[in-house]
Amino acid sequence: MSSSRMISANGIEISVTEQGSGPLVLLCHGWPELSHSWRHQIPAIAAAGFHVVAPDMRGFGRTSAPLNVEAYSIFDLVGDMVALVAALGETKAIIIGHDWGAPVAWHAALFRPDIFTAVGGLSVPPPWRGRERPLETLAKSGVNNFYWQYFQTPGVAEAEFERDVDFTMRAVTFGVDSSLFLKDGQGFLGDPAKARPRPAWVSEQDLAHVVETYSRTGFRGGLNWYRNIDRNWELTAPWHGAKIYQPSIFIAGANDSVVTGIIGGKRVTEMDRVLPNLRRKLLIEGAGHWIQQERPDEVNAALVEFLNGVRDLPVDSDWSQ
Repeated sequence: MSSSRMISANGIEISVTEQGSGPLVLLCHGWPELSHSWRHQIPAIAAAGFHVVAPDMRGFGRTSAPLNVEAYSIFDLVGDMVALVAALGETKAIIIGHDWGAPVAWHAALFRPDIFTAVGGLSVPPPWRGRERPLETLAKSGVNNFYWQYFQTPGVAEAEFERDVDFTMRAVTFGVDSSLFLKDGQGFLGDPAKARPRPAWVSEQDLAHVVETYSRTGFRGGLNWYRNIDRNWELTAPWHGAKIYQPSIFIAGANDSVVTGIIGGKRVTEMDRVLPNLRRKLLIEGAGHWIQQERPDEVNAALVEFLNGVRDLPVDSDWSQ
């Protein structure tokens, strides 16, 4: 059985759910999620002989949510994971992330190969730093209704999402009518009159847990991740063009709009430019963005196979050779 506790690390309090013993595996969730998103993976990975730890990430759930927008840069997010490894009494770990948690995992492997011996990303391909700030690129392209832009002004998206948290979680997670490009007068969530039926892969109890948590915490912490998009571009300048040499795995739903668009599709096709030691690229037919919840058996099988293949790698492996 999994258990939960609070751990002090990197100047904040991090709530973690953990199970098992053996090599350490960190699972990083995305937006708007919680460690609960990994509820199917935690017991499966623990049963395979690993100590699996899934934190509520900075700004989410029971973990600290600093007030300053600047406290949510990619350096802070990776710093939390580095400090968490040490707080758990370990010197190395395998790190896996989904959605926004995937960039945290990718950058953790990029920044600290001495700690993170292998890396996995679900739904979001590895980083490929562009020539200009992302928000500037959108503006120069004539785009002014992308959701990243809508999320920038503090308080705007929060007001929409916190008006009816149950509707928000149904709209964002179950889909629908929400779009990455906003329609005039509808905000991010789309038509509030449109029903958002619960899919079979989410129970009423799961939904209630997430709704209760976000009703208590609000959405500010997670939205602040988006408010550092351009700043992250600036901070990561020293790693422009860098590769992630550790063994890696990528898993996504074939119907996920993140990987089917022009930019996402190109990044999936060319990800071996960033991941020269990519062990597996798995696109699951018929699945969408919330892949580890939608198709847990296939995701678990792929992750356990990957983890078993990298469980004993030393931190000083020179994968660049």
